[in-house]
Amino acid sequence: MRKLTVILSLLVAMSMLLAACGGGTTEPVSPDAPAEPAAPAEPTTAPAEPVAPAAGEKVQVRWFVGLGAGSDEGTFAGQQAVVDEFNASQDAIELVLEIVDNDAAYDTLATQIAAGNAPDIVGPVGIRGRDSFKGAWLDLQPYIDSTNYDLSDFDPALVEFYQVKEEGQLGIPFAIFPSFIIYNADLFDEAGLPYPPAEYGQPYVDENGVEKEWNMDTLREVSMKLTVDANGNDATSEAFDPEQIVQFGFMNQWTDPRGIGTFFGSGSLVADDGVTAQIPDNWKAAWEWTYKGWWEDYFIPNGPYGGADFLQGPGGPFSSGNLGMIHMHMWYVAPWAFGDSTFNWQLAATPSYNGVVTSKMHADTFGILKGSKNPDAAFEVLTYMLSAEVAPKLLNVYGGMPARLSLQGDYFDTYGEANFPGKDINWDVVVASMAYADNPNHESYMPSFQETTDKYNEYWNLLANTPGADFEAETAKLLTDLQAIFDAAGE
Repeated sequence: MRKLTVILSLLVAMSMLLAACGGGTTEPVSPDAPAEPAAPAEPTTAPAEPVAPAAGEKVQVRWFVGLGAGSDEGTFAGQQAVVDEFNASQDAIELVLEIVDNDAAYDTLATQIAAGNAPDIVGPVGIRGRDSFKGAWLDLQPYIDSTNYDLSDFDPALVEFYQVKEEGQLGIPFAIFPSFIIYNADLFDEAGLPYPPAEYGQPYVDENGVEKEWNMDTLREVSMKLTVDANGNDATSEAFDPEQIVQFGFMNQWTDPRGIGTFFGSGSLVADDGVTAQIPDNWKAAWEWTYKGWWEDYFIPNGPYGGADFLQGPGGPFSSGNLGMIHMHMWYVAPWAFGDSTFNWQLAATPSYNGVVTSKMHADTFGILKGSKNPDAAFEVLTYMLSAEVAPKLLNVYGGMPARLSLQGDYFDTYGEANFPGKDINWDVVVASMAYADNPNHESYMPSFQETTDKYNEYWNLLANTPGADFEAETAKLLTDLQAIFDAAGE
């Protein structure tokens, strides 16, 4: 943990090169997550006039949850507890919690903003959620200045991370979420397979004692051995029946095509000029690897299998106990994700592609909308939520690493004991994963953000549900469609 601050500074310094970068939490796309919402209405960007309460009435501040973590039932009680504690701490402001399912949250918030009924605080929210409503966020710098808010407990580079050109200081640091491999150790034991490497740079030693680079080829090989049909045949067997799979080997759970592309290396769908559509070669390779994993090698759940009963769990497919490995962020390592599951799980290193490891990064905060009717009160609530006393309670709910320097020292010991008492978890790989963060970030701004998102999800859903699709033709069509969207956005 002594390395945490140094690595964080490096990570954020790299991320500062982006005009709009960072992370979010749950990235909805089928088959790996809930369906992407339809493109929301354009947000209203003009700030609302403060509304003075009647004599004796409390100022109401609405806290909207749903663009990222916090919309899963297991997080409700912890968030409500923070609300109750705040309301009991004073008599001037009433904090009201509004939780919306992630698959409806974007549309719901867009509708509220367009109708002039915007909530005050939104979060936790990452870059994807923030940039889906670009221009709708309040610049916090005037409030930081007028209240002399103390930012000395944050790395200055991380504060700058939330400064957006021509928009201002859109957030105060809260939580960071590296990604890594989570694996079901019981399924490895059952198959007689050694576990994935616990450290970056280590090889994978297979069941015959042969050392292999921990890369995408090795991941595929191991995942196929973990994929089993109803007759007990794994996906490497000639007798394997892909129509009767009961256990899968791997999934990039709860991410979208940009996140899956980043598994093979950083990139963006828009070139540096901001107007030219592109599909990076490494992203195309990741998409084709995934497509073959769905329909040829069968170690990744395809669209039809995504809804299978045996893959349903409180935290998605992995928590069902019938999935060998996932690539996932730190926010998933929380009790809500595993529910009452009793299988043994552990954390491991992200595999490499062409000798390079990329562990995509999420970074969450809370924002205040320009449409807030009570921005002063909202800022008071915001600083309460991000305080050194309250932030740990929310971090415990969401599973995030603290951005406050003073909270980083023994965070994992405290978090692990509070949530998984008695379990020896490989927290070192979480810290080490920070050094492999994606730059540019996979959630960065794109022209016509929601329309672009809808278009690439349309492409992805077609592939996930269509065996024998012409991958090259569909990918070329996506590029053409994206360029048309970008061109229209610039007119």
